[in-house]
Amino acid sequence: MRSQSTYITRREPVATFGRNRNTVRLTKRSLGSISQIVIVSMLTLVFGLIYVAEGTKVTSYDYEISEVESEISEMTAKRDDLAVEKARLNSVATAKNSTVAAAMEDATVSGYAAD
Repeated sequence: MRSQSTYITRREPVATFGRNRNTVRLTKRSLGSISQIVIVSMLTLVFGLIYVAEGTKVTSYDYEISEVESEISEMTAKRDDLAVEKARLNSVATAKNSTVAAAMEDATVSGYAAD
C-alpha cells in the first residue's frame, strides 16, 4: 500500500515576481460624482438647445406660411376685381355693337329746371 501524503499548496504573496504574473495590479477607473453631474448637465443643455432651435424653426415656418397666405388673399382680391372689370368692359363693347343701341338717339341735355 501506498502511504498517503498530504499536499500543501504554498500561497505566494501578491507582490512577488512569479512566472506569468503581472507585477502591476490594475484598478478600474470610474467617473466621480462631480464628473457625472457635469456630464448630465451638459447633455441636458445640448438637448435643450436642440429643442429651442427646432421650436424656432417651426415659428419661422409659421411666419412664412402666414406671409404666403396673405399674398394669396391679396391676389384673390385682385383676380375678383379684374373679373368685374372684364365683365364691365365686355358689356360696354357688347352694348356698342348691338342693333338696339345703334337705333337709339344720343342723349343730350335739353335744359335744367329753374328755381
